[in-house]
Amino acid sequence: MCGRFVITSAPAALRQLFGYVEQPNFPPRYNVAPTQPIPVVLAENGARHFRLMRWGLLPSWVEDPKGFTLLINARSETVLEKPAFKRAIRRRRGLIPADGYYEWKVEDGRKQPFFIHRADGAPLGFAALFETWAGPNGEELDTVAIVTAAAGEDLAALHDRVPVTISERDFERWLDIRGDEVDAILPLMTAPRIGEFAWHPVSTRVNRVANDDDQLLLPISAEEMAAEAEAAKPKKAARKAAAGPADDGQGSLF
Repeated sequence: MCGRFVITSAPAALRQLFGYVEQPNFPPRYNVAPTQPIPVVLAENGARHFRLMRWGLLPSWVEDPKGFTLLINARSETVLEKPAFKRAIRRRRGLIPADGYYEWKVEDGRKQPFFIHRADGAPLGFAALFETWAGPNGEELDTVAIVTAAAGEDLAALHDRVPVTISERDFERWLDIRGDEVDAILPLMTAPRIGEFAWHPVSTRVNRVANDDDQLLLPISAEEMAAEAEAAKPKKAARKAAAGPADDGQGSLF
C-alpha cells in the first residue's frame, strides 16, 4: 500500500517531466499524509494540467462523507468492479508526482519505517484515480486515490502491496481518457521491475505527521534503530514511596 510519500524535486523539474501547462511553486514535502492536498496531473481539453486534490477518494454518490471510509489506495485487481473506482478508472485517471514513499515492516514486534525510491534517484509518477464530490450545499471537493498492485519479489520483503508507478513513456497512455476502453492501460497496473527501486530504514520520526523535514530521509544505523526501539518501550511505573505528604483534599496538577 502507500500511506505516506515524498515530493522533493524542484517544481520546474516536475513541470518539465509531466508536461502540465501551469507553473505552480511549492516547497518540498517529506511526509505527505492522507487527507492533505496533493498535486495531481490530469489530461483535459488536449493538454495536461496540475491540480491539488485531497488524498482520500470520495465517490460522487456518497451522501455523508463523515460515515464513509477514507480510500487512499485502490487495488488494481478490483478497480473495474468496485463501485468507488469503476467509473474513475475509465474517465478520471491521473498521475501523482513523487520522489519516493514510506513503508513499515514489522521487525521484532515493532514497525520499522523504510524510505523507498527509484534506484536511479529520478522522480516518479503514481497511478491515480480521482473523483469530484459535490455536497448538498453546492460545495465541491476533488479527491484522489493511489492505485496499488501486488509487490514484486524484492519489494515484497517490506510489504505485499506497492503503489503502481507509470513510466514517462506511458504517461500519455495512462492519461488518455478520450475513449471508454481500459484494455490499453491494464498492463500498466503492475509492480515495478525487480531492481527498479531501492530502500533503507529511516527514523520513526516519520510516524508523526507533524515531522516534515529532510532528516526523515536519512538512513539510520542498527544502533540508532535499537535506541529508538528502547525509547519506545513503556516505562515501568516508579515504586510508590513508603511515606508521602498528607492529602489536604485540594488535589494536585503536578
